[in-house]
Amino acid sequence: MRVLPSLRPARDRAEMTATEPLRLHRPDLIARLGDEHFDMLIVGGGITGAYAALDASLRGYRVALVEKDDFAFGTSSKSSKMVHGGLRYIEQGNLGLVRHSLLERQRLRRNARHLVQRLPFLFPVMEREGVFDKRLAKAFESLLWTYDIAGGWREGILHQKLSKAEVLSHCPTFREEHLTGGFMYFDARVDDARLTLNVARTAAFHGAAVLNHAKAIEITRDAHGKVDGAIVQADGGEIRARARVVVMATGVWLRDWDGRRKNEEKTLNVRPAKGVHVAIPWLKIRNDCTVTIPVPGRNRRATITRWGNVSYLGTTDEDYEGNLDDVCCTREELDFLLEGARSALKTDLRAEDVVGSIAGCRPLVAPPGGKTLEIKRNHEIRTASDGLLTIVGGKLTTSRHMAEQTIDAAQKVLGRRAGCTTKSAFLLGAAGYDAQAITASGGLSAHLGERYGTEARFVSDILQDDPSLQKPIVEGLPYSEAEIVYAVRHELARTVDDVLSRRIRARLMARDASGRAADRVGEILQAELGLSPAETAQQVTSYRAALAHEKSILMGESR
Repeated sequence: MRVLPSLRPARDRAEMTATEPLRLHRPDLIARLGDEHFDMLIVGGGITGAYAALDASLRGYRVALVEKDDFAFGTSSKSSKMVHGGLRYIEQGNLGLVRHSLLERQRLRRNARHLVQRLPFLFPVMEREGVFDKRLAKAFESLLWTYDIAGGWREGILHQKLSKAEVLSHCPTFREEHLTGGFMYFDARVDDARLTLNVARTAAFHGAAVLNHAKAIEITRDAHGKVDGAIVQADGGEIRARARVVVMATGVWLRDWDGRRKNEEKTLNVRPAKGVHVAIPWLKIRNDCTVTIPVPGRNRRATITRWGNVSYLGTTDEDYEGNLDDVCCTREELDFLLEGARSALKTDLRAEDVVGSIAGCRPLVAPPGGKTLEIKRNHEIRTASDGLLTIVGGKLTTSRHMAEQTIDAAQKVLGRRAGCTTKSAFLLGAAGYDAQAITASGGLSAHLGERYGTEARFVSDILQDDPSLQKPIVEGLPYSEAEIVYAVRHELARTVDDVLSRRIRARLMARDASGRAADRVGEILQAELGLSPAETAQQVTSYRAALAHEKSILMGESR
């Protein structure tokens, strides 16, 4: 791999050759976790923790990042996939968050240019029973001008007013009754799981020890009561990881961590807010943008967005008090979404049409009481008297800035100071990537380019070595077996679920077909990782059981 100036490691390490992709050897990572004395140990492999690891590595610190499951296992793979300022936050009066979010949106558009693409948003205007009626249309247009001035202009295009025919050209299944026109403005979207993984891998490229399936079970303290590391469970053993600063970036799981602490200083009030999305075959919707749809009788809106050969329909947040490791879309939530879609679209959507679903919880920082929609999406950072540092809240779009402020706070504990450089730091695969040229080439090049950027050549190297791996891994989806091999060798995939849920989003886009592909994925994992037949069979069985559980709750069959 050619090392560009903006990707050069902050600490001395052997540079990779032009023909060698990043490969992280798990036994070496585990050995590092136990042997090295780190400046910072970050607990939590979501987007905030991953970006914190990258930021600290670029500042020259010795960093370790541990995640109890897989990178982006939680909220960071179950978001709306939108990189945006958030019109709703203007309605809340939080213009500062919008302005900053739009600046961070453009930084991601540059630094992760292969992953973050422009996304048009369509708001239909109706005579009645719409997202906006004529009375509100003028006020909404003023809102859009505010959004453009706050930073929407950075995308290079301002909002547009659409005629009825133009609205239908973007979503031909939208009901024409009462439709008078619409508005379109522009933000961006991203595969959130791949973004998180890419940030973690880039941190590793700059020297961080990043380890998934490694659970911190206890924060350790020295004789003076100051935090000095953690006990981490990984691969059947326990590791004593030593660090001068420990950063808790566990998102909503901070609720459970605080709940089990005794006679210790509590951190922050975490209020999980559940959001759900369901995937529907795109041909039933035929939208080329994100369409905001009304839900009759409800003071809420839903959105429907195209992603490949599916459109995913989702809602905003509702309070959630259940098991954070088992968050699923329920039949009630599905019916709510389908009711809204059927009322807005000329298509007969049924529960049986749904090909996949995701549900996750946003970590709001707020005490109990009040509606989740009214809670500001700000983040908070706190340093306890024992030195334990906690970051929680915020949103995907502002994760880089959250990480910057987190490492600034960690430096105060260390008594050191180094400047942040992540504002302009390319992620792996981004530097030199030309999206227009790759898209114009079409076919395999475009598919790989949008997933791997300039690292796509390493996937094609695997195909060149073994052309038989060009076979699709999941029926109806474009992912090849070579991409599974790449995920295991270079993207820290350890399980069937790692691969099908997050490396290739098949669990969301084709749930049942992904279950049928689990055997072949298991075979590849067994060959690459040296798993025993029993371990492989157990992973396949566990994955299919998880799918069955998820589907039974979605269809209302679970009691």
